[in-house]
Amino acid sequence: MTALRFVPGDQLSRCISSLDDLESGDVVLMCEVMEEATYVRHHKKKIAFILSAMRHFAEGLKEDGVNVDYIRLDDPENTGSFAGELKRAVARHGPDRVIVTHPGEWRVFEDMKKWEADLGIPVEIRVDSRFFATPKDFRQFAKGRKELRMEWFYRDMRRKTGLLMDGDKPAGGAWNFDKENRKSLPENVKLPDPPVFESDETTREVIRLVDSRFDGHMGEAQGMNFPVTRDEALTALDHFIETCLPSFGDYQDAMKEGAPFLFHSLLSAPLNAGLLCPEEICRKAEDAWRGGRAPINAVEGFIRQILGWREYVRGIYWLKMPDYRKGNFFGAKRDLPWFYWSGETDMACMAAAICETWENAYAHHIQRLMVTGNFALLAGIDPAQVEEWYLAVYADAYEWVELPNTHGMALFADGGLMASKPYAASGNYIDRMSDYCADCRYSAKSKDPESLCPFNALYWDFMARNRDKLEGNPRLGMVYRTFDRMDEARVDMLRKRAREFLDALE
Repeated sequence: MTALRFVPGDQLSRCISSLDDLESGDVVLMCEVMEEATYVRHHKKKIAFILSAMRHFAEGLKEDGVNVDYIRLDDPENTGSFAGELKRAVARHGPDRVIVTHPGEWRVFEDMKKWEADLGIPVEIRVDSRFFATPKDFRQFAKGRKELRMEWFYRDMRRKTGLLMDGDKPAGGAWNFDKENRKSLPENVKLPDPPVFESDETTREVIRLVDSRFDGHMGEAQGMNFPVTRDEALTALDHFIETCLPSFGDYQDAMKEGAPFLFHSLLSAPLNAGLLCPEEICRKAEDAWRGGRAPINAVEGFIRQILGWREYVRGIYWLKMPDYRKGNFFGAKRDLPWFYWSGETDMACMAAAICETWENAYAHHIQRLMVTGNFALLAGIDPAQVEEWYLAVYADAYEWVELPNTHGMALFADGGLMASKPYAASGNYIDRMSDYCADCRYSAKSKDPESLCPFNALYWDFMARNRDKLEGNPRLGMVYRTFDRMDEARVDMLRKRAREFLDALE
């Protein structure tokens, strides 16, 4: 019996379930297809990263004696789709079955369910065992619950895995050290340099291909610095654990002009592509704490991102799709402003976050949530347009992880399924957590309408226009009590300034 084993570009792991029980006569199919590269206008560095990682993974399989059928993007016979390349591969190899691992995105899964009928042979869809929890596990967690809060799921996962547990108690005496993860960055803190990965000929060839085929996509392929092999990904992991993790906890919510990486791990792109597995990352971080090389607030905060948020958003995605993306709690319908693609805005925080995204296909989680996401929330931008942007511009973005984080957490478009309140903030938060405001033409402290930070005006306008939806939220009671004590003339000025700013966007 011969199996055709299909491996897409986000499953580049030797332990992926589709490669279990691999036999000598089996063929591994990998294909670069235009449909996947263009269903949104992906950042050039994102495309270059994935294609280079795919080619390196395929070469590694070949070196180990695996029969790999690899279709390049510029192959003149390339049909441009997974389904088309599977049909061609079945005709070439005559397998008796196709084996795949469950995909990460709903649209691919819907297509995959048609393959058996289209190909005329059985298609076996296996569970993606790289995650701590399966969609079935999350459905069991969600069953009967009125609220699907991440904290309760995270605690269940801690108990299930034993990560950061001392018997049946949380290590360090608390489940969550989030309050110790919110320091602003002192001026004298020395920031580490990220590891640099030299491009080999495979990567250089991919960069030339991307430059020739994806004109008009965001960014540049040149300078792509994501790890594209398993060994490089392990180097990146070791660098984070030894160099960045000790300070990560204190400053994970901080932002600094000209410092896009700070103490962040930069592991999400290789992790989501399969070059690293979440358990090995979490175990190494835990070992650093138990070995006295990193404090508990750093290690718990980091493990919470992977064992907690990453698993949780995947669970929400597969529990609620395909209808989840249709929600629009605030009825937001404004078009995405042009400066999300160019970075050309006088708001220093937005310019920094967007220009660094343009340059690196990366921004850290607070830039995504509390700058670009916060602006989109306050300005009432159409959720679908915001979600498409996030999916396109970040190298770690796949819909299963991007959609819940953007739709539910950043935009509150699901009405509170994920978050207990909107992550709305004025310019005062950005001023406290960054140095962006120092050289901005606007000021979070100004009372002058002309120099007033747009985030301040938009914040109070957002609270005013959505009062009927939010006033009953117990976490916003103090906000509305403050609002009601504000001078009427100031409220009028803030709302007028917000309208003028939003009108100018159009």
